[in-house]
Amino acid sequence: MKPFDYYAPLSLDEALGLLAGQPVPGFNPVGCARALAGGTDLLLKMRTGRLAPGCLINIKRIPELHGLSYDESRGLRLGALVTVSEVMASPDVRAHYPALAQAAAMMASVQIRNLATVGGNLCNAAPSADLAPPLIALSGQAHIAGPHGRRTVALEDFFSGPGQTVLASDELLLEVRVPPPEHGATAIYLKHTPREAMDIAIVGVAAAVTFSYGLCSSAKIVLGAVAPTPLRAQSAERAIGGGPLDERRIMEAARLAADEARPIDDVRASAWYRREMVEVLTRRALLALDRASTRLASTGN
Repeated sequence: MKPFDYYAPLSLDEALGLLAGQPVPGFNPVGCARALAGGTDLLLKMRTGRLAPGCLINIKRIPELHGLSYDESRGLRLGALVTVSEVMASPDVRAHYPALAQAAAMMASVQIRNLATVGGNLCNAAPSADLAPPLIALSGQAHIAGPHGRRTVALEDFFSGPGQTVLASDELLLEVRVPPPEHGATAIYLKHTPREAMDIAIVGVAAAVTFSYGLCSSAKIVLGAVAPTPLRAQSAERAIGGGPLDERRIMEAARLAADEARPIDDVRASAWYRREMVEVLTRRALLALDRASTRLASTGN
């Protein structure tokens, strides 16, 4: 690992100044600065020489980046430094956003989940990132701070390529906001890996469907690890919107989702296999959501 300068700011303004290369008393950042959250990806890349930042900025002591909360009118707030373990264990997430809790529980090992953060998983922008598909399916928004103020970006527009986001070099992800679930809404995240645990996704599929009087009034289907960025399968969404979630529509949506995927061949799987698994997982996800809606209807919820 190459030498680097290190700083642990106590405020958001300090951190943004350091990212912008502004000197502070007793410290003069030199070279490319990178923010350090959980470090589960960044430090590995530094050890292997894939990244060599001149300055490492530990953002863990900044209060604004912490905290997980839920409000019935405003929905879910996930501070950028909320850990994957906190997401998985949160009663509010498990009750109102079970697909997100599912995704968190499928990630890596206990040790990694205790360190890895929501912000790190998203800002690392790996095509296989587990939290991205369900958060996009749930209409999550990224709240971003920089030297020129704050802005909000829909998470489906947050990723620009493998390892790339819309964040400028002097900006930080502050938090992710997820709106409260609509009445009749249900969602799921399914992931295919060679092993049951501790593997990154070969394919991930998140689906969120809202039912009204037995019909699918709206749907989002988001694919992970089969394109340069998380991908909305919009043709598949249209195939099930406005009608019953019956077998014919589900089969057609699964086929369309596979057609929309843009997988590659790599050491973990072939493009052909990934495309086949998109169809399988999309079909399973929609069948599971249809069964869930039937159960909810039978209980009057």
